[in-house]
Amino acid sequence: MSSNKQKIALAAALGFGVLLATPAFAGKTLDSIKAKGVVTCGVNTGLAGFSAADSNGKWSGLDVDVCRALAAAVLKDSEKVKYVPLNAQQRFTALQSGEVDILSRNTTFSLTRDASLGLTITTPNYYDGQGFMVTAKSKIKSPKQLKGQTVCVQSGTTTEKNLTDYSKANKLNIKPVIFEKLEAAENAYFTGRCIAYTTDASGLASTRNKVAKDPKEHVILPDLISKEPLGPMVRRGDDDWFAIVKWTMYGMLEAEEYGVTQENVDTLKTTSTDPVVQRMLGAGNEDTGKLLGLDKDWLARAIKATGNYGESFERHVGPKSALGLPRGINNLWNKGGLMYAYPVR
Repeated sequence: MSSNKQKIALAAALGFGVLLATPAFAGKTLDSIKAKGVVTCGVNTGLAGFSAADSNGKWSGLDVDVCRALAAAVLKDSEKVKYVPLNAQQRFTALQSGEVDILSRNTTFSLTRDASLGLTITTPNYYDGQGFMVTAKSKIKSPKQLKGQTVCVQSGTTTEKNLTDYSKANKLNIKPVIFEKLEAAENAYFTGRCIAYTTDASGLASTRNKVAKDPKEHVILPDLISKEPLGPMVRRGDDDWFAIVKWTMYGMLEAEEYGVTQENVDTLKTTSTDPVVQRMLGAGNEDTGKLLGLDKDWLARAIKATGNYGESFERHVGPKSALGLPRGINNLWNKGGLMYAYPVR
């Protein structure tokens, strides 16, 4: 075979391989969302600060704001979201099957989940770590004092696996008491069935604030035993939808970095001379929305709906919220944190 023919054959083979590697549903999520008129969002069954419904059925939280921002960007209305409460066992199946368009539910990113579920990790919206909660009267100061003790934990989570690893590595012989539902694990701890309760530190703060009769009677130990980068996931293969989710989240971070807020977004859209701000808000010559299959104002609407990332954080989980969590490593990269947005340009 001549050199030219070999090149043509190789190109054809590579092109055929690309076609085989692309799922049939690629690019369809956005069309489906527009057709049904809502973003179907998988959320936690009730984790204050992240995704929880009030007595009127209104959802709020850091994870909920991702869904609202997406609805504003895609459907021009942040209220056009259908929330589907999912427990730890249901969440991945619901996304795989197409029951939800996005899983925005305090879910840890890991190699196994990224490589084996047919799902794609977007970007973290909260960096966390696994901790332990004990009663103040127990006098326990460190997880290493839990040798031979019972610890309540939810099944189907990285929390359960981390607890086993930690116990084995430190020869603690911890006795896990495992529950399928979050509420069952929480109730077991508060009724004294377990010496400690373990989950992500943010989840412990949420549980203590929501469930404990007197939050002061319970202590969250300072030691963290794992890395838990939490964030939304989408189905693998739909690059168009993946890009919209990812860049909406980056846009909220970039907005904070450049001082664009829920209150000033409309004003800056007409007055700012900063090319970055103009680009974000659809006021410049570049049309970033066109690249995503959206209009020019997509990100301005998202920011108007939820505020920038910092505003969302402070409202739902920050020091002045009921949870009272410090910004810490969830601060922007230029303020000592890990939150680093790719340039919206």
